Amino acid sequence: MTTKKQKNQSQQDVTILSETFRLLGDPSRLKILLHCIDGSKSVTDIAEELDLSQSLVSHHLRLLRGARLVVGVRQSKQVFYEIADSHVSDMLLDMITHIEEEHDDH
Repeated sequence: MTTKKQKNQSQQDVTILSETFRLLGDPSRLKILLHCIDGSKSVTDIAEELDLSQSLVSHHLRLLRGARLVVGVRQSKQVFYEIADSHVSDMLLDMITHIEEEHDDH
């Protein structure tokens, strides 16, 4: 069933959505998002916890910030990153629930 809103999606909206899913297709970026789902994290914290270089984490965060999936919050001289809003965290949590469900494969 297609809703009126779905029919009215512009090509630009579809392109932005496609690019967002492409960004989420990178395992390191996805790990970073999942790591930030429970609160703000510094680049150092993310890099150490996920065993990634700080420069790689910074690069991924720059892309995720550009896609409005994370936001940076400056505290003194350090920036902490967190999920941008509940839409992003809800989508991630919903997909985790989806893949953990038992599926009948016939």
